[in-house]
Amino acid sequence: MSSDPSTATPEELGDFTTTTRVVPLTLLAAAIGVLAAFVARALLAAIAFFTNLFFFQRFSIQSVSPSEHHLGYAVVLVPIVGALIIGFMARYGSEKIRGHGIPEAIEAILLRGSRVQARVALLKPLSSAISIGSGGPFGAEGPIIMTGGAFGSLVAQFFELSSAERKTLLVAGAAAGMSATFDSPLAASFLAVELLLFEWKPRSMIPVSVASVVAASVRPYLLGTGPLFPIAPSVAATPHPTWALVFACAVCGIAAGAMSGLLTKGVYLFEDLFLKLPIHWMWWPALGGLAIGIGGLFEPRALGVGYETIESLLRGELIGRALLLLMVVKSAIWMISLGSGTSGGVLAPLLIMGASLGGLEAHVLPNMGPGFWPLVSMAAILGGTMRSPFTGIVFALEVTHAWGLVVPLLLAVPMAHAFTVLALKRSILTEKVSRRGFHLSREYETDPLEILFVREVMSIEPEVVARAAAAFDQAGERPAVAYANEPLRVAVYRMAETGRTRLPVINGDPRAIAGEITLEDMLKARVRHLEEEQRRERIRHLPAVIPQRFLPRPLRGKSS
Repeated sequence: MSSDPSTATPEELGDFTTTTRVVPLTLLAAAIGVLAAFVARALLAAIAFFTNLFFFQRFSIQSVSPSEHHLGYAVVLVPIVGALIIGFMARYGSEKIRGHGIPEAIEAILLRGSRVQARVALLKPLSSAISIGSGGPFGAEGPIIMTGGAFGSLVAQFFELSSAERKTLLVAGAAAGMSATFDSPLAASFLAVELLLFEWKPRSMIPVSVASVVAASVRPYLLGTGPLFPIAPSVAATPHPTWALVFACAVCGIAAGAMSGLLTKGVYLFEDLFLKLPIHWMWWPALGGLAIGIGGLFEPRALGVGYETIESLLRGELIGRALLLLMVVKSAIWMISLGSGTSGGVLAPLLIMGASLGGLEAHVLPNMGPGFWPLVSMAAILGGTMRSPFTGIVFALEVTHAWGLVVPLLLAVPMAHAFTVLALKRSILTEKVSRRGFHLSREYETDPLEILFVREVMSIEPEVVARAAAAFDQAGERPAVAYANEPLRVAVYRMAETGRTRLPVINGDPRAIAGEITLEDMLKARVRHLEEEQRRERIRHLPAVIPQRFLPRPLRGKSS
């Protein structure tokens, strides 16, 4: 098949436009997967190093929780010091280290041709390690996604690749970093499709999946095996889907969606407040650090990544007031510090806040065992906040190995997703891109120009055919033409390549002109698409025994 869709003949068209270039791209992605696994290990070690340094004044990469510190009131100063360092790094190193990583990766993909600077690949993980190690209530996944993507982009820049191919390798690095961190190759692949690739094509899906699997296969040698957050086998078993459970899962999902909306609004509310301060933005993280330190006095478990806190929540060890305090403090310091523009991720904090909400809901929802509702809720809030429902579902299953909970998650997570889609225009990840003056769509559908053929919209009037034939004869040996039995997409690509706004149409005999197609004809496909989206009609009539007043207003028929 031709590698150029604008020069493909009707005989070369198929289900996909993927070519053999996917083979070397996949090999590069596999190498990036290995690299990303080591990058993930290095970042986790750096977080442990700075946690030990800031909270325990020792040099070690042994994983430790900042909640175990003995600093007393002096703990308030620790996040401030870390935030001051990050402010200086952002101002004098690279401003792109600010934020939680994923919006910056999206911006690199959409606006900068998937090019990431080398210094970002070094400063982003370092700044995130300092931020989290000094008590920042963030996760490592956002920085790892950004850092893995940065290394993927750097590797791609050494080869002669298109922007689309660089994007594939950038996303392969990002997905591999997430896969290596959480041992979640499937969720990482879903995240790539739902959030980063902005397409669903074999040319990108294959390399990304391979990179994720390679990173997961290297992980046991670097980070160990087993579920990251084990859950009780009795809870992980498949529950009987009673009507009561179905209703409870829907309620859980809606509540998670509402909390997702509040968290999203809260982050950008504080960002707007910081923008009004009469000081340079490099000092904002220090103010966020002050909030972290004060919050840490009230609830030390709110500090740092909090993986051990997630385990406690899934074991049902936190109840009542402890749950409420953790959720409130974690939410508050996370929104304030993230709004200040510091460096850190969103995934782990969302898991803690979601699991805390689920723990509180367990007091009123059906008793399904310890950890059931925290798990369902944390998946729902993850899928609702990130607007990536399948990622939320699969991620929760992979990190707990609770594969029997597919049905509850398949209801709760889409309910949370539905709430945020209807209540908010943008997610916490895309709002930042929008605030920088750009717009992106998270919906994928078949291009209307792919469905209609040239023969369905071309002009065949005799005078038009005569004019097209004359233009064809004057064009020389290789005139630009359209084929009657090719999709409009291919024809419009050819117009874009040649600069022509009208093309003669050939049907069979290469010297026989069957008609002409113009840019105006292309709009016919768009008109048909609009009709399919907006035109409503009743094909069959409901029985007269159902009074119109009992039907929802959008479904009522016109009054006679």
